[in-house]
Amino acid sequence: MNYISNLVDQINGFLWGPPLLILIVGTGIFLTFRLVFLPIRLLPYSLKIAFSKNQDKSSEGDISHFQALMTALAATVGTGNIVGVASAVIAGGPGAIFWMWLAAFFGMATKYAEAVLAVKFRIKGKNGEMSGGPMYYLEHGLKQKWLGVLFAIFGALAAFGIGNMVQANSVSGVMASTFSVPTWVTGIIVTGFTALVILGGIKSIGRVTSLFVPIMALFYVISGLIIIISNFELVPGAISLIFSDAFTGQAVAGGAIGTVIRWGVARGVFSNEAGLGSAPIAAAAAKTDMPARQALVSMTQVFIDTLIVCSITGISIIMGDMYTSEKNDALTSLTFGHFLGPAGSTIVAVGLLLFAYSTILGWSYYGEKCFTYLVNEKYAFFYRMMFVVAVFFGAIFKDNFVWALADMLNGLMAIPNLIGLIGLTGIVVYESKQVLAKIKAEKQAKQNNLSA
Repeated sequence: MNYISNLVDQINGFLWGPPLLILIVGTGIFLTFRLVFLPIRLLPYSLKIAFSKNQDKSSEGDISHFQALMTALAATVGTGNIVGVASAVIAGGPGAIFWMWLAAFFGMATKYAEAVLAVKFRIKGKNGEMSGGPMYYLEHGLKQKWLGVLFAIFGALAAFGIGNMVQANSVSGVMASTFSVPTWVTGIIVTGFTALVILGGIKSIGRVTSLFVPIMALFYVISGLIIIISNFELVPGAISLIFSDAFTGQAVAGGAIGTVIRWGVARGVFSNEAGLGSAPIAAAAAKTDMPARQALVSMTQVFIDTLIVCSITGISIIMGDMYTSEKNDALTSLTFGHFLGPAGSTIVAVGLLLFAYSTILGWSYYGEKCFTYLVNEKYAFFYRMMFVVAVFFGAIFKDNFVWALADMLNGLMAIPNLIGLIGLTGIVVYESKQVLAKIKAEKQAKQNNLSA
């Protein structure tokens, strides 16, 4: 086991070195400028349609705009927002938060482009469900099926890491430290509840996530805001430290600025998944009249996940000033406990349980779609069963190995996806012009109706 663990660490050292970090952030910067900052300009409109009750029911698709967003948020608003942010601050210092923000700012364009292509090149399977994602736009758009196959292999395996064992492992750890619940007991409970939902497929997942994802995210955000507002005198110092440490790395041993950037970007990507190619698999199932309209909804996921939820966690941690002495994944729980008393630790434990559970649900769908791209759809149930069983083993494994494995598979997924995004940028720009014209026409029609 030690040999495998060391091998995974070596691969991660190569994967998450400067080349991949430059490729991830660079792709986001490139797309942001090619789209003339469209994701930023249309963010208010995107949030409006994402949470609008007037969903498009006439277009092809399996779930609504809102359900697609909630499924994607379910997969991303998870341990990355609680444990991932804490590990980034511990390993990279407060400055890692800045690089997490920067990666998310440009990551909105990446997420937007992924969703455009996912809907553009989606297909309807024999079972009547929509299938889409990087494997399809790499094959049918870029005409490089081998890249699609590579992505699908990495995606099907990555689901067991980032979307399964990491989540179960984090839950079992917090439940053990907060409530003294044995890890195997947590494993059995989470496994059972996972089976109840994912065996029903995407429509079942969409219904469940659209019900409790908004509630759980709001509950956690409000708790974090209470900490920030009630201790507002600490906020300026925390923000100042984030920006100063981002370019000096003073909080990291030896002042390694590269370490600050590496952990900020890596954990940011782990949290919002921009560039991995996972979330567009859910976007492809949405009912929408235009690829770019669903893409506008999808990109709000990065804004909500990183620029809101992760920011609240990160600022609270730095305000608590325990990241230099508490070298463990319970840092967020300890921080909330420091400010809110025993109730704070309970909030984090419950939040982590719900976040992780929702992430497991979302990623089960991602992994299944990658798996059925490689094999016949009739084997989908077999994948679901394997996924359910893996939850239990994730709960009892050592956390360091599980996180390292997830990082490795994330990096392997990102490479073929980013190649596809760069190669198909022209299609993304064209679809963007189409939706802009449609939005302009809709606004004009609305104004004409009001004036009539």
